[in-house]
Amino acid sequence: MKPELVLDAKAILGEGPSWDEERQVLYWVDVLGQKVHIFDPNMGTDRVVSTGQYVGAVVPCKSGGVIVAMQNGFYKLDLENGHSIHLADPEAHLPLNRFNDGKCDAAGRFWAGTMDMSEQTASGALYCLETSGAIHTVEENIGISNGIAWTQDHQTMYFIDTWEQKVVAYDFDLEAIALRNKRTVVDFSGEEGFPDGMTIDEEGMLWIAHWDGYQVSRWNPRTGQKLDSILLPVARVTSCVFGGKHLDELYITTARHNGITKEYEDQPFAGGLFRLKLDVKGTPTYRYEG
Repeated sequence: MKPELVLDAKAILGEGPSWDEERQVLYWVDVLGQKVHIFDPNMGTDRVVSTGQYVGAVVPCKSGGVIVAMQNGFYKLDLENGHSIHLADPEAHLPLNRFNDGKCDAAGRFWAGTMDMSEQTASGALYCLETSGAIHTVEENIGISNGIAWTQDHQTMYFIDTWEQKVVAYDFDLEAIALRNKRTVVDFSGEEGFPDGMTIDEEGMLWIAHWDGYQVSRWNPRTGQKLDSILLPVARVTSCVFGGKHLDELYITTARHNGITKEYEDQPFAGGLFRLKLDVKGTPTYRYEG
């Protein structure tokens, strides 16, 4: 299986993709480029909205526009005029942190985590933005907050702290904001690269992007077994999400991080957006219901 390059974006740090089922477009971000992208696969176009600060994740919003997790907290962003409304900043006291990855659960709450921008301290945390606008701190002492996914029965949540080199699972309650019974389900220590963004398919298998690993891998979290690898011509594979009319297309974001350097002479498509048609379907991107 060979992913196709659908957009030679040359993003510095492509990340945080989400699929808008209603509009049939893909939202994704360039964290360090401070941009939100709207890729329309039917038109083959990619529109860019500048954010003015680092942006880690973007999700569609029921009331219109999108919700973004940025360096200075949560914002609602109008994609038509670029105007943003600041919702809250749970880490105003930590100016050297920024938000990294995030997704909504089936109840429409936005879960997003932070990291130290210098990647020197475990000062990150995982937060839940309720539909009411209230924010809860769910986990602390996180190195690099990354991939999030839920099982289709909403009973289990998976999470990646890249520093820990593993995927952990929690018992999850869609009616409450509580994570219980933390356990390791995937050991990444023997893999190429580091675990980054993540999504889940309808069979309950996890798809994990390998930072510095040239691939996306598929895992069975019930057994901890690696099932498959999708190789890419880019070292820094950052995240993935299912999209397309039938949710059977895997969109993959990548990075070139520090821009055009000798490091990327053999990776001309680093920072590009890739897509792979699969025989398995994914799970939907949930909207923020606030």
